[in-house]
Amino acid sequence: MTALRIAKNEASNDDAKPDALVSRITAVRLSLRPSEQRVASYVLGQPNRVAHMAIAELAEAVGVTDPTIARFCQALGFTGYKAFKVALAKSLATGVPYVHTDVSAADSPADVVAKVFDRSIATLIAMRNQVDPKLFERAADAIVQARKVEFYGVGNSGVVAMDAQHKFFLLGMHTVAYNDPHWQVQSAALLTPEDVVVAISRTGRTRDMIQTCELAQRAGATVIAVTERASQLAKLADIALAVDVEEDPDVYSPMVGRLAQLTLVDALAVAVALKRGPELQETLRKAKETLIAKREKEGDMLTPLTLAARSRWI
Repeated sequence: MTALRIAKNEASNDDAKPDALVSRITAVRLSLRPSEQRVASYVLGQPNRVAHMAIAELAEAVGVTDPTIARFCQALGFTGYKAFKVALAKSLATGVPYVHTDVSAADSPADVVAKVFDRSIATLIAMRNQVDPKLFERAADAIVQARKVEFYGVGNSGVVAMDAQHKFFLLGMHTVAYNDPHWQVQSAALLTPEDVVVAISRTGRTRDMIQTCELAQRAGATVIAVTERASQLAKLADIALAVDVEEDPDVYSPMVGRLAQLTLVDALAVAVALKRGPELQETLRKAKETLIAKREKEGDMLTPLTLAARSRWI
């Protein structure tokens, strides 16, 4: 199913959930014509202004024609520009800062905190609306039944893969994380039908990752992708968990894509823990006890004076 069809299914009428509007725009953006992509970017960047613009004003601001604006609205499932503006106004009226205002070098620390937190909160809310419960449960079931779970990621996604491995390792599962493409392909070739790969990629277009997942599938393993909905990796995967995030190219912008990935993986770990039931409690208790044993007791905390005294004997 293409991103365009997904958007139309989600917005079969003009009364679709307003809080899902930005998610829909993000989901279909890459499947649109270049001129329509410019409209999508403009709307995401200046939603409050667009909500009060006539179609001719928006067309002039973006540098496109009125029919291009109309096609953009139809791609989102709306009957026209008027219906789109009503949905956009409702979205803005929820009070959720869906679109991040760029951080500039002139911003005060207070401005930076507000803008970064607003963007992060908005991203997570949009992500919550994107998650398909059925696909999410299928992914959790596959992991619960797996003999081994391998997490693959490169760059920023590699950091998420390592964090995911740590989460599932604490659940007493056989897990490993690889962020080197050479290790990934070698390991993928040795998997079995009892294994699961969780491939994490923001764009879903990295050649090495796609090749690795193809090898894993040839070996019989189940591939779960955490990536962009319309990407090649999502189409290849057995189960695709969509992370459609509009990354701002501004150098000062937060890495909201990584935040969305981390949160989705965190939710997946919690779902797996619940599915494993009471038997997991003992495993978690043992892991926690080993950490507690490594902590200083309150009465044993070393003061600067004590540390200075001890240093004389070291």
